[in-house]
Amino acid sequence: MSVAYALRWGLFWAVGLVLVFLLSSYHPWKSILWTSFGMGGSHWDILYHLGGNGPWIPKIDGIVSGGIEAPEGCQVEQIHTISRHGERYPTSRAGSRMLTLLQRIKESNITLKGDLEFVNDWQYFSLEPSAEHDQLTNTGPYAGTLSSFAAGTRLRTRYLHLLRSIPSSQSTVFWASDCNRVIETARYFATGFFGLDWNSTRAKLRVIPETPDLGADTLTPGDTCLKYRTDLLTGHDYGLIQLAKFRSAYLPAVSARFQAQNPGIKFTDGELYSMQEMCGFELLVRGSSQWCDVFNHDDWLNFEYARDVIHYYRAGPGNRFGPALGWLWLNATANLLSTGPNAGKLFFSFVHDGDIIPMLAALDLFHSKEHLPVSHRPQNRQWRTSQVVPMNGRIIFERLRCDRAGRETPINQEKASKHYVRININDGIVSLPKCASGPGSSCPLEDFLAIVQRRGGEIGDFRKMCGLGDDAPARIEFLHQ
Repeated sequence: MSVAYALRWGLFWAVGLVLVFLLSSYHPWKSILWTSFGMGGSHWDILYHLGGNGPWIPKIDGIVSGGIEAPEGCQVEQIHTISRHGERYPTSRAGSRMLTLLQRIKESNITLKGDLEFVNDWQYFSLEPSAEHDQLTNTGPYAGTLSSFAAGTRLRTRYLHLLRSIPSSQSTVFWASDCNRVIETARYFATGFFGLDWNSTRAKLRVIPETPDLGADTLTPGDTCLKYRTDLLTGHDYGLIQLAKFRSAYLPAVSARFQAQNPGIKFTDGELYSMQEMCGFELLVRGSSQWCDVFNHDDWLNFEYARDVIHYYRAGPGNRFGPALGWLWLNATANLLSTGPNAGKLFFSFVHDGDIIPMLAALDLFHSKEHLPVSHRPQNRQWRTSQVVPMNGRIIFERLRCDRAGRETPINQEKASKHYVRININDGIVSLPKCASGPGSSCPLEDFLAIVQRRGGEIGDFRKMCGLGDDAPARIEFLHQ
């Protein structure tokens, strides 16, 4: 290795670590990790109530104590990560609604007062909406480009032993669905994880089309499930239907408050919802937003729940197709976990939040006895998406190899196993219901596999549920090294 080469790589990783430190230092959670973030405690952090429209945040509710380090006597020997794309501008559809609202305000010739007075001089956060909508943000402390690179560097630090155990002559394949922001997220992540020249040496990115002809062999099953796309009542649009119901329950009070301040204009539920969305998206571009101050804490708790509702009923446990969509990736991953590191040690898949939510439904990780109501916001619920699918959110399934002495809880000898599965959601360890007897509340591997198999039987065949022919692919085939 030449001196120049060594200096180049030393400088690269030094700069990378500084960027990660700066990004981490900026986040409000850095110094207030142990507060309750607006759920009964004294601290309030808006980032925990944006329902996935805000920057990456660590999960702090419902997690196992002890941190993310491998339990004593255990070592991580294989990981499977499914990640949402990095921080982005609003989609073209959502951005169009925002611009339409702003144009209506302008054409009303009203000088807004009260909470909305700042809008009189406010400028939209994108100068080129047609080019920037749908894409990663690349400015400010929450830039999606920086966050994706930082995620790669953070996971490189955590799983460096796995990376170093792979021969330098062997490339690691990783996957992204065919959407520009998803592909760019994967590339920035790879630069942080593998290095600058990852594409020529250490890794290969495989892009999986987001087309309807792939059947079950896809990262985006919502695009291939015919009945899910065409059923306007209980398919994809069911989430929007339920969202509209809850918005009509909480936004009229907000509308009345704003109209009292500005009698000359009345905002619809959809326009008020767009205002709340602009808080998160402006944050992702500029680092702050006056829209966040327009609404009170209760308004934000309701917005957070509104986002829970749309995910729950669009592709989660409240949608009859949700678990079937999510079982595909879960089953393929379970098979790889069963085989172990001989099948490969590092697996990274990059998708949308709408592809992660179904997997959670398939695993039944956040079980609810009753469906989420749309008439009011329940105080206690398991289903909270703000901390699960923020921008750049990720779920990691770790295969642990543990010495018998490393067990923290005795296990029936008939079920004794040295291998376990542990679930890490945004740097918080989450235990699987009724399967947490292993070290650090992990799940014995054979029990995890049994759960996935049982859920597959309960969920049913993907092709049959989706109205696909027998000639359509029945499972994911591409997920292998």
